[in-house]
Amino acid sequence: MIQNPKRYTITAALPYTNGPIHIGHLAGVYVPSDIYSRYLRLQGRDVLFVCGSDEHGVAISMKAKKEGITPQEVIDKYDGIIRKSFSDFGISFDNYSRTSAKIHHDTASEFFRKLYDKGDFIEEVTEQLYDAKADQFLADRFVVGTCPKCGNEEAYGDQCEKCGSTLNATDLINPKSTITGETPIMKATKHWFLPLDRYEDFLKEWILVGHKNDWKPNVYGQVKSWIDGGLEPRAVTRDLDWGIDVPVEGAEGKKLYVWFDAPIGYISSTKEWALREGKDWEPYWKDQDTKLVHFIGKDNIVFHCIIFPAMLKAEGSYILPDNVPANEFLNLEGNKLSTSKNWAVWLHEYLEEFPNQQDVLRYALTSNAPETKDNDFTWKDFQARNNNELVAIYGNFINRVVVLTNKYYNGIVPTPNELSEVDEATLTELKAYPAVISSSLERYRFREALSELMNVARLGNKYLADEEPWKVIKDNPERVQTQMYVALQIAAALSSLCEPFLPFTATKLSRILKIKSPLNWNTVAQNSDLIPAGHQIGEAELLFAKIEDEEIQKQIDKLEATKTANKAENKVAEPQKETIQFEDFTKMDIRTGTILEAEKMPKANKLLILKIDTGIDVRTIVSGIAESFKPEDIIGKKVTVLVNLAPRNLRGVESQGMILMTTNAEGKLVFVNPDTDGIANGETIN
Repeated sequence: MIQNPKRYTITAALPYTNGPIHIGHLAGVYVPSDIYSRYLRLQGRDVLFVCGSDEHGVAISMKAKKEGITPQEVIDKYDGIIRKSFSDFGISFDNYSRTSAKIHHDTASEFFRKLYDKGDFIEEVTEQLYDAKADQFLADRFVVGTCPKCGNEEAYGDQCEKCGSTLNATDLINPKSTITGETPIMKATKHWFLPLDRYEDFLKEWILVGHKNDWKPNVYGQVKSWIDGGLEPRAVTRDLDWGIDVPVEGAEGKKLYVWFDAPIGYISSTKEWALREGKDWEPYWKDQDTKLVHFIGKDNIVFHCIIFPAMLKAEGSYILPDNVPANEFLNLEGNKLSTSKNWAVWLHEYLEEFPNQQDVLRYALTSNAPETKDNDFTWKDFQARNNNELVAIYGNFINRVVVLTNKYYNGIVPTPNELSEVDEATLTELKAYPAVISSSLERYRFREALSELMNVARLGNKYLADEEPWKVIKDNPERVQTQMYVALQIAAALSSLCEPFLPFTATKLSRILKIKSPLNWNTVAQNSDLIPAGHQIGEAELLFAKIEDEEIQKQIDKLEATKTANKAENKVAEPQKETIQFEDFTKMDIRTGTILEAEKMPKANKLLILKIDTGIDVRTIVSGIAESFKPEDIIGKKVTVLVNLAPRNLRGVESQGMILMTTNAEGKLVFVNPDTDGIANGETIN
């Protein structure tokens, strides 16, 4: 670990521009990286926080094919959505770039060319999967098949999303092309490989020895597993029509592999920032006094902890990451988040449906962050954290302090009198919190840090509850001046300490307290006079609003609708039954009819006794539809009846036929009947 770095370079994983940002991205990468960056800035540190849109690779091509537009149209569409979402949500990037920018193409090409000129690549002709029908080589994500490690039948050619294993497309069992559905063939093609095996000893020493005690166990464990399994050369080029051209002769039609060019996007984003700000970019990537931290999700661990460091080591002039605090996955209501299945809470939709409540989502995602294991986001938990914590603890304390200050002193911070032992102890405890929260943040324990922040609000609530200024004011107004002064110091501390976690709340609270510039982190730790006597504060405003059940049910219903739509889209029809002759069909007498009466069969949950006018008679039919329909709701319903089915005795009632039913996308029973009015009972279906 670097002690007392001169500067920090903080990167957040580049989001693919094949879709918007969802809560899984936020919980895994963007909220923790933003908290860390904001915290360091409050300490007065030199911080560079960079990111950008990842706009190359197969995911973009797949999206373009699906939407019937060009890759350029895809990346322009989603880059705009993503940028606005991050801005509206308060993610405080110093620079947000895109890998389609010229500065990135130039930077990635120069990086490749330097390694090529040094002889760091292996040039090799290999057999790759090829779709003969589509007449193209299949990049990783254009191949699906069975994972050789866990048996998942829907693994991609670069990764199994079920077990998390990193794969090569040729590893898959029973591979299929996602373009045509055909089984691909093997065909020779030339590519360039980064020989990871040459860097095995370096990686063992740097990570397995050097970072054994400071990297998160989930990150260290995955890296160790990979290294222990033996590293092999990995291709850095691909046969693709979308991406950065491989900048050497004989590489026509080939592009840089997205996992080679994407992490270089951090460097090109830094260059873009430096050009705009008139700064030198190199110290942020090449000075040993710089602390480099990558924030990523667990699916990117191998690339950021093995492949990118090997690239940097091969280049020779760059620093290596001091830490890669990757988070695990966040699930949604018990199911894996999925962009393709629309099983997600999209950030741009959340911001529309919960206006001015960015901090509620930041709070919920941080307090339930998947820091060392997968966690689950539920709308009920989101509601509970808002109502029971933000509203009832934090908001309640601030509201009481501001209301009482305005009531007793017209909003002017009172001059304290002699401090009691309780006052002294409270202010001493308050000054300890910056160090406590810092300790958690420096170890990337954001859930723990947020819990300590809420303990500051709890400290304030307990102080007011114990001191009861609303009672003391009658007999000892001088004492209340001191009590309110102490309570206001806690409120002022919260306006600073909450800024990394709840930046919109910090701004609002500073406005209420009329604190013009944010209090420095160290000021809170050292001073008891954060908001001086005589200072005028503003009127009370609610920091957080209660979220009602109806709002949450709306979101749950929205997800249920998505689940239903997915079932309908992915439903596979049952295979055809054994072939019959025409004469077999003509034996069935199927007629239209109308339900005249309906009642439940005694002591039978599933059966209804129906009286049906078949046009040729009125007959009794017993049907197993009682769990789907109430008797009174189906009287008068038009139905289709198999009238010449042999009678059958069901619980003492003779059933003389069968009504025809099917199921909808939700699995609910539906009557099969004519779609035109005026069809008489008894008409035959043939």
